[in-house]
Amino acid sequence: MGMKCVQCQTDNILSDRTTNSGRCKQCNHPFVFEPTTVTDKKLAFTDPFFKNVIEKISSQNMLFFTHKQFLYFIDQKLKSRVPQTTWIVLYFFYGVFVGIFALNWAPAIFPSQFAVVIPFALYNLIWIWVVFNYSKSPTQGIRGRRNNAKILQILGVIILVLGISGSLIFDYFSGYIVAITLGLFSYWLGISQKNRLHEISEVFIVNAAQSDKWLRDWQTVNGTLEKLLPPAHQEALPATIDPEVSAYSFDRAIICDSDEIAQFLIANNVHFENNCAILSISGYPQSIFNTVIEMLRRNADLKVYALHNASPGGVGLVNQLRTNPNWFANQAVTIFDLGISPRQILATRDMFVQQSQTMAQTARQLPDAVRQSLTAEELAWLEAGNFVELESFMPQRLLRVVNYGLAQSGDPQTNDGLILVDNAVGYGDGYVFVSDSFG
Repeated sequence: MGMKCVQCQTDNILSDRTTNSGRCKQCNHPFVFEPTTVTDKKLAFTDPFFKNVIEKISSQNMLFFTHKQFLYFIDQKLKSRVPQTTWIVLYFFYGVFVGIFALNWAPAIFPSQFAVVIPFALYNLIWIWVVFNYSKSPTQGIRGRRNNAKILQILGVIILVLGISGSLIFDYFSGYIVAITLGLFSYWLGISQKNRLHEISEVFIVNAAQSDKWLRDWQTVNGTLEKLLPPAHQEALPATIDPEVSAYSFDRAIICDSDEIAQFLIANNVHFENNCAILSISGYPQSIFNTVIEMLRRNADLKVYALHNASPGGVGLVNQLRTNPNWFANQAVTIFDLGISPRQILATRDMFVQQSQTMAQTARQLPDAVRQSLTAEELAWLEAGNFVELESFMPQRLLRVVNYGLAQSGDPQTNDGLILVDNAVGYGDGYVFVSDSFG
């Protein structure tokens, strides 16, 4: 197996890497990964693959990203490495051997009129069963499950074409019936799986410890990743802010339900580009938190934007901002819910949805004010334990969502993407930004 050196682009086959103790034969640069020694082949990859993942998630080293964003991204890349064409090629490849068996040895096992039909039926049933299992596997990404559902449909068409043609040529009425039955069944199964993709939760094939180890190993050999954010931490001592600066206020503030997302937005200069404060609900960044809150409260025209996970805690963020005296209780503040909301998940159905019994229990204990702001479908989704984290989105996509939401809020009354929230549901005066695609 060949692997190009990320330093000089020289291709090194396995014997080259072995002879040179895992180093490039041309420039002596160490290789970080050796795919041939990995037991689980789903997790086997090369140095160029890993470099490409880093370049893509950082938009060619332009955007900061978190450890968890990297975990989500490399997990998806590893899951999506088997293309649709591979399944089809394998189907025809093994089909040749089945055909040879059916023509030469099957008559000695099965009655002559079924010598070809039975192997044909068994072979295709096995394929339908295998692809169907992949189409509903939680270890497959949603794109992978969708692709496998498509393959079921393609397989159905192939069975119909080959089965009906062969039956007519060799005058096998039983083969005609089998081909029609299996072909239509496979095609229908593909449609059915496409329609229920959103009902299937997803699990990681890579864990956080493994992902972090890969990052450490890579940086040991290739240098520090400048755009990889360190873990968000709270600074105990307050920072000193120039009195002239603190005398002013912000017109807008983004409040996140996690320190990591607040850190991510700040690192990518969202606060400078949009002239807004960025804080987390837990008080990040702690060193300037109290000062920034005082600055915000001085602005009677303040607009607040809630950015959160699609989770029980996340959907309650707006209510918390509205009712908590440490935030904006009893203040005439316009609050926008940027998402991500369950309704966006249900509308888009192209996200990394996870399930947790803890989340299900928390969802059942949501305050009435929050429950009334959700549809029955959203509540059912949450109470099933489903959740989606903002860090599952690529940095570029998440930044686009935030910037788009801020831009759309310029005139809420004339914007179809912003829905005024009624006081009766506990939010107070506020708006919900609804984007079906979430960027």
